[in-house]
Amino acid sequence: MRKSLLTFILLFVFLLAYSQTLTPRQLFPGLFEAVQLTSIFPDNKIFVDATPKRAPELIMNDYNEQKDKPDFNLKQFVSDNFFIPGTHNDVFKSDVSAGIRKHIDTLWQVLYRRHDTVSKYSSLLALPHDFIVPGGRFRETYYWDSYFTMLGLQESHKTKIMEDMIDNFAYLIDKYGFIPNGTRTYYLTRSQPPFFSLMLDLLAKDNGEKVLIKYQPELLKEYAFWMDGAGKLKAGQTHRMVVRMPGGELLNRYWDDSDKPREESYKQDVEAAKTTQQKTSDFYRNIRAAAESGWDFSTRWFDETGKLATIQTTSIIPVDLNCLLYHLELSIARSYLVAGNGSQYRIYLTKAQQRKKAIQKYSWSTDKGWFMDYNWKLNHITPHQTLAGMYALELQIADAKQAAIMAKALKIKFFKSGGLVTTFNRSGQQWDSPNAWAPLQYMAIDGLNKYKQNSLAKSIAEAWIRTNIRVFDETGKLMEKYNVLDTGAKAGGGEYPLQDGFGWTNGVLLNLLNHYQVDQL
Repeated sequence: MRKSLLTFILLFVFLLAYSQTLTPRQLFPGLFEAVQLTSIFPDNKIFVDATPKRAPELIMNDYNEQKDKPDFNLKQFVSDNFFIPGTHNDVFKSDVSAGIRKHIDTLWQVLYRRHDTVSKYSSLLALPHDFIVPGGRFRETYYWDSYFTMLGLQESHKTKIMEDMIDNFAYLIDKYGFIPNGTRTYYLTRSQPPFFSLMLDLLAKDNGEKVLIKYQPELLKEYAFWMDGAGKLKAGQTHRMVVRMPGGELLNRYWDDSDKPREESYKQDVEAAKTTQQKTSDFYRNIRAAAESGWDFSTRWFDETGKLATIQTTSIIPVDLNCLLYHLELSIARSYLVAGNGSQYRIYLTKAQQRKKAIQKYSWSTDKGWFMDYNWKLNHITPHQTLAGMYALELQIADAKQAAIMAKALKIKFFKSGGLVTTFNRSGQQWDSPNAWAPLQYMAIDGLNKYKQNSLAKSIAEAWIRTNIRVFDETGKLMEKYNVLDTGAKAGGGEYPLQDGFGWTNGVLLNLLNHYQVDQL
């Protein structure tokens, strides 16, 4: 009897844990597709973020009984059975006259979320500590966003919430083996640009280098995630995120373990798949891999025609991803050095040096004077020059001569009146011209400073600050992205309306305001 009870308890715990990682599409088959494809909400993300009012199986029983009746109203059914999310900060109105610093300081409170508010059936993943969200439709923690948000939190002397967020990421690595794109069940098939080791650099400024020892287990687990299967690959072979290059070098790509439409953009993906000549599963995988990159979407991932239908993310070795993994390898090496383990320090230092050499070999273009992405299937550099190349300066892959060449190209080609444009292509995609994004401005500005290109860095920083302040003075808001060509127009493109809030914009802006001591220009 006691054994049977124990078995029942263990089975119950397993089923509960399993149900907490099921996605909305898995929980609500048929209902999910009906809602997403009929567009009863203007944004597919609304339904996947909705919270069921009762057990999913009860909702599905009622749906299957009622859906074929003549008077069935899908929108009313969803309203009756789900709590529909709105943006938490859409009621916040800033006092513009109080200034932009006051606005950012207030937004830390507006964007603050408690960790203990997760509903039993929500797609939201539970976290052990409180956190800051980006804002707008982004109601949960996002991986790479958080680093740039932390730049501002550190300037605001909010070390505690920074440490809480880092502890949340460590928890996610321990629980899932990696940091998901965002803290939703439908993001559990992919990660995002690996900034965890850079977050530790920020925390080390406040708490000392011993943080590398504290989080060494998580650094190693994240590295194992990105390098899964590397040891078995021969030249030209791939496994998930790893590619063995023609010369035997190991480099990485973006990848998603699912080859189905993204649940948060389901209708867009299904419609887009009708335009491609790719196998549908390959197309979805490429779409999802681009979402993992954070650059969703950009001609960076397309062929020379610049069309979404040609997306080929999994064929591309991204320069920024590999620069970040170089930093991760160095961070692991440093963690062993701080701990006094010389042999392991040398092993990971060698890995970093090998990656740096491979990035130089495959990504540096003498013709372009730029670090480029590399198409490993076609064995050549991709045709699109993008601001991602500046990661090679920020993470110090470039030599001094390359940095000088890139600074000149940056000034001539990328630097516009409002800041640095992301690419030169006007495709209608949000990670293309004329749009600019705070993370890329920061990586470029900080990277230039590391190579003593201080004057250009200052000019870019001041242009970006002007752009932020001008829009704030006009709207009382800080935006997710900005138009830096026509500074009187809003940024556009993408699968959703322009968002305000906005975590990474706030963080980068406050960092630059303090570094350059500029409040009004």
